Amino acid sequence: MISWRRSASWLSSASRSSLGAAVGGEAKVTPEVDPAAAQEMEEDEEADEERWSRLLPELLTEIMRRVDAGAERWPPRRDVVVCACVCRRWRDAAVSVVRPPLECGRITFPSSLKQPGPRDAPMHCFIRRDKKNSTFSLYLSLTQALTDKGKFLLAARRFRQGAHTEYIISYDYDDLHPRSSSYVGKLRSDFLGTKFIIYDSQAPYDGAKPSRSRSTRRFASKQISPQVSGGNFEVGQVTYKFNFMKSRGPRRMQCNIQCPVSQGTMSDPSKEKTPSSSSLDLKNKAPRWHDHLQCWCLNFHGRVTVASVKNFQLVATAGSGGPWGVGDEETVILQFGKIEDDAFTMDYRQPLSAFQAFAICLTSFGTKLACE
Repeated sequence: MISWRRSASWLSSASRSSLGAAVGGEAKVTPEVDPAAAQEMEEDEEADEERWSRLLPELLTEIMRRVDAGAERWPPRRDVVVCACVCRRWRDAAVSVVRPPLECGRITFPSSLKQPGPRDAPMHCFIRRDKKNSTFSLYLSLTQALTDKGKFLLAARRFRQGAHTEYIISYDYDDLHPRSSSYVGKLRSDFLGTKFIIYDSQAPYDGAKPSRSRSTRRFASKQISPQVSGGNFEVGQVTYKFNFMKSRGPRRMQCNIQCPVSQGTMSDPSKEKTPSSSSLDLKNKAPRWHDHLQCWCLNFHGRVTVASVKNFQLVATAGSGGPWGVGDEETVILQFGKIEDDAFTMDYRQPLSAFQAFAICLTSFGTKLACE
């Protein structure tokens, strides 16, 4: 789990699309700090934390409830995260008050990105692509517009590993490395780019075992501490069907995702693990052929504006979505589509999390000659 105190990118609600040009650019020089002054600053911070932690629990809970109620959207919701960073007692109070996205429909903490999305309406997000650096950034939409400044959520970078392609997913745009504390998970494809495996850095449920493959390890050793595993946990697969006959039609994809059956109310996964998970099977919703336009069409309800082979809608297969109440093949669980040359909308709902939805959408990038 990423530390909220260190997650500076999470506290920022502004768009980070302009940061791509800074990667690999000019080096920054940090001024030296006198050791005595640094120690004095640390002592002052500890004294401040002790002073704030002395508040009565009832008063602290009431403060957090008022802050949470008064900040329904980002950027004002930044105040909730700031309060959680004051000290451990304030963090515990924030965790007990803030409801998960499934119940409140809002993303608050980094841990919210691995919890199921809203139950009643989809969460509106968008993805920006940087072709030059092979990076992809996920943002939470702040308005009803298709794109805006957005609240930065996740970033991914595409790497070539021999015959395979990997996408490293991180909380931090500037720290896309599997050994980083900001590392969230990764996506790995086969040689043809038609089969992808989604890996999570954390166990999705109690008793989950990490993958034994050497290619999925984060570190050289299998275990570096009791809390941090050296491996990754497989949480899903995405497969694109071959089109050997070159018949007309868009890509056909199938997904098998491990999703929690019941979701706790805690926003901190380190304190309450998901008791169990079940497999959710998804397939792309079949489009219809429009004779007048001479193209395949899907109703994206105005959220997609540019025709693209990457556009898709995913629905649960018959009998697969029962535990989550999404068993019908009309409820769109994830939709992804192009709105600009390097901008795409991503709307998801439960039982998928933002991390899972982002990983699935990343599979759509890249040419798949055998599937088109």
